[in-house]
Order: sequence, then structure tokens, then C-alpha cells
Amino acid sequence: MAQRVIPAYKSKKELVYDHLRTAILHGAFQPGERIVIDGLTAQLGVSQIPIREALQQLQAEGFVVMEPHIGPRVASIEASLICEVFQLLESLEVISGRAACQHISESNLQNMERMLRSMDAMCDDLEQWSQANVRLHYSLCDWGETLLVKSLMTNVLDQWDRLRHYYLKDVLVKRIDLSQQDHWALYHALKARDVEQTEHIARQHNQRALADYASYLRSIGQMGERGLNSCQPAK
Repeated sequence: MAQRVIPAYKSKKELVYDHLRTAILHGAFQPGERIVIDGLTAQLGVSQIPIREALQQLQAEGFVVMEPHIGPRVASIEASLICEVFQLLESLEVISGRAACQHISESNLQNMERMLRSMDAMCDDLEQWSQANVRLHYSLCDWGETLLVKSLMTNVLDQWDRLRHYYLKDVLVKRIDLSQQDHWALYHALKARDVEQTEHIARQHNQRALADYASYLRSIGQMGERGLNSCQPAK
């Protein structure tokens, strides 16, 4: 295998981290697969030190587990994680949405409209639309000045990315149009400065998505009744 050249403008640890994180999120490294450090040193052309540093960071983020006498493995993916992911996203998007409603500028609204029109044209390209969707949610955090929420959301969206690649790619394709309808409804609520409607849309958006994904996982035998019950919104 050809050795990868590490550019000088970025630290070796950061580049190893980016390489491993992308491989894990997109399924190049499968859940439970052992990560061979010696193989990475040969492939990436770096010593073991930046690799171990990157693995420590990925372990802290929940993407890698360190097993005694075995070494690092890619963390497994439990389908029931979908409940936690969307319940967290709902809470974070309520906070960022309410804040954006109060702080968003006319220039930001114009930017959001352009983003949504661009996403409308991406509905047949799942990967492109998914990347734009992440940028939209990060922009809402920026417009609402909720930087801590943005930081927390990054990890949750990464976990969602793994889930959709592993279990839910086909389901998401069928939900893009509905998600876009929700995004446009959110845009109009923000434009009207309607804080309560903004919160309602954020909650409905995540609860409907969770219900659809959980139902699908149950239909393919990846989630039992107990898991399904844990996905119900709090009364």
C-alpha cells in the first residue's frame, strides 16, 4: 500500500485523527474491527505516537474502545442509540432555534433561504444533502450564538452519521422531502420571530424522525419492544 504523505501545515496527530474518524464514520472501519497500529504507521508514514494520541481522542468521543491485551477496536453500533441521538438533537435544536429566533439578522435569513433552495436541489444526492444539513444546523447555532450547543451537537451528529451509514441510509432517502418541509417551516418561524413555533417545529422534526427510524429498526429486527418504548417522547 502506498504511503500517505502528511502535509506540513497540519499536525500529524490531527491528520491521523481526521483519517481515522472519517474511516469510522463512513464504515471503512467496521464496528468491532480491530485497529492495527503498526499497519497505520506504514500506511500513514507516521510514528506510533500521533496514532495513539488520535486514538485516545476518539476513545473519549466514543468511537474507539481500548481492550486489554487486544488493543483498540472500533466501537460497536447499537441500534437503540437512535433514541438517545434524536432526544439529544431535539434538546439542542430547541435551544439553538429559540436563540436564533431572537438573534438572527436579515442577512442570516437570506443566507438560510439560499441554503434551503440549494438543499432542495440536492434531494436526489443523499451525501451532498446530508453534508448541507449539518452545515444548516451549525449555522443556526452560529446565528443564535450558542457555541456550546454547537460543540455538543458535533458529537451527536457524528454518532448519527455512523447510524445512518450502517442502518438507515435507505430510510433517510425517503425522509428528505419531509425534512425539507420542516426546514422551510423553521425558516418561516424564524422570519416571523415566533419563538414558540420555532420550538414546536424543532420538537416535531426530531420526534417524527425518531418514530420513523425506530419503527424501521424494529421491522428489521434491530430493536425490540423495550428499545421502542425508550424512544417515546417524555409526557
